[in-house]
Amino acid sequence: MEATIEVRGLRKRYGSRLAVDGLSFTAAPGLVTGFVGPNGAGKSTTMRMILGLDRPDEGAALVGGRPYRSLRTPLCHLGAMLDASAVHPARRARDHLRWLAHANGIPPRRVGEVIELAGLGSAADRPAGGFSLGMRQRLGIAAALLGDPPAMMFDEPVNGLDPEGITWIRGLLRSLAAQGRAVLVSSHLMSELEGGADHLVVIGRGRVVADTGVAELLAAASGGRTELRTSDRRRAMTVLARAGAEVAAGGPDAVTVSGLPAERIIAELTGAGVPFTGIAEHRATLEEAYMELTRDAVEFRARTGGEAS
Repeated sequence: MEATIEVRGLRKRYGSRLAVDGLSFTAAPGLVTGFVGPNGAGKSTTMRMILGLDRPDEGAALVGGRPYRSLRTPLCHLGAMLDASAVHPARRARDHLRWLAHANGIPPRRVGEVIELAGLGSAADRPAGGFSLGMRQRLGIAAALLGDPPAMMFDEPVNGLDPEGITWIRGLLRSLAAQGRAVLVSSHLMSELEGGADHLVVIGRGRVVADTGVAELLAAASGGRTELRTSDRRRAMTVLARAGAEVAAGGPDAVTVSGLPAERIIAELTGAGVPFTGIAEHRATLEEAYMELTRDAVEFRARTGGEAS
C-alpha cells in the first residue's frame, strides 16, 4: 500500500505571527523528501498540522488522501517522530511500544521486531527516563516503525546519534523509500540530506522557497563553473574570454570559467599553448545551495562581531 503526504495551502497564525503562509507540497512514495528551512520558517508547525496536533486556519494536510485525525489506526498509515522525549520517563521502552501497539491494533510480536530494528535490544527493559538522547531517538524511531506504515515523517532523526547510529539511520531512510514508502525528513544537517534525500522542500517565513530534486538543485547551484589552475593566468583568461567564456581570477594561479564545457576549455588552452596543471568542474554542496536559497528568508540571524553594540 502506498501513501502520499500532501500539504495543501496550509496557513496558521499564532496571534500576530503568521507561522505558515499558504504552504503546499507533496512527499511522494519511493522518495526521501528533505524538509528544510531556517529557524522559525514553519517546519515544526507544518509537521504538527500533518499529525493533527495543531489545526490549520486554512488548507489541509493529508496522508493517503485523508486527514491524520480521521485514521482509526494512525500508526499503520503514518509513522512519525517529532519529539523523542515524548515518553513517560518511568515506563520501560518495551512497555511504551506495547501500549502504542495495543492502541493501534498492532500484533504484539511487532514490538520485538522494531526493538531489534532500532538497536534497542539491550535497553528495552530499562526505564526510558535513563536513556541518553541517542537512545531516546532510537525509541522514537522504533515507535514510528511499529505499524509498518506506508508513510514516515522524522524531525531531526540523527540528533544525538553517534557515528554508527547516523550511518544506521541514513541506511534506514534509504531502505524505507526503496520499499515504496513516502519519507519526509526535517533536518538542519545538509550533509546528511545531500547523501540521503532525493527531493528537497525548502521553506522560509512560512512559504515554499524551492520544491525540487536534489540533483537538479545541485546542478543549478553549480552554475556550470569550471576551476582551472595555470601558471599563465593572464593568457589563459584572454584565450578563454575570446572563446566566449566568462572568466574570473580566483587566486595567483586559479581561474573560474563559466560558459564553456571542460572539454572545450582544454582544447582552447592546448591549441594556444597555454600551460595548465589542473581542471575540475565545480560542484556546489547542498549547504551552499541551501544558503543561497534562504539568504532572504532567515528570521533569526546572529550578529557578527563587527555588528555588536
